[in-house]
Amino acid sequence: MQGFFYRPKLTKMFGNNKKPIADSSSPNQSYNASGINSLVSGTGIEGNIKAHSDIRIDGELNGNLECSGRVIIGTDGRINGEVKCQNAIVEGYIQGTLIVSDELDIRETGSVHGEVNTGKLKIAPGGIFNVNCNMSGQKIKSITPTELEA
Repeated sequence: MQGFFYRPKLTKMFGNNKKPIADSSSPNQSYNASGINSLVSGTGIEGNIKAHSDIRIDGELNGNLECSGRVIIGTDGRINGEVKCQNAIVEGYIQGTLIVSDELDIRETGSVHGEVNTGKLKIAPGGIFNVNCNMSGQKIKSITPTELEA
């Protein structure tokens, strides 16, 4: 049996104006590009997320994330999947594909595994970067231990 949810139209409380306030389920509703979305610690999502503004992940996401702004993966944050964004700061863990159009910043507690495509890259001492990486369209070749000895 499917659940039934009653959504009354909201009206202004004061004044003679009784026009309804915008319903959050409206498909043509504008979004606040300056807001920050958040997935808090202890929360997990299986599925895909599309964000028009910055997003901070302190919980767990098993799925894909597409963001028009910055993605911040906090120290408790974990993502298994594909992430596409303009900028990223990684303090937590990501396994999968990371496509960053501008700058990827991996902090000392950050751990990135998989495939990365980014314009710029910053890795703090202690940050883990175990990936195949493309930067500005050029493939970065992994160095094997035998190549280091030569």
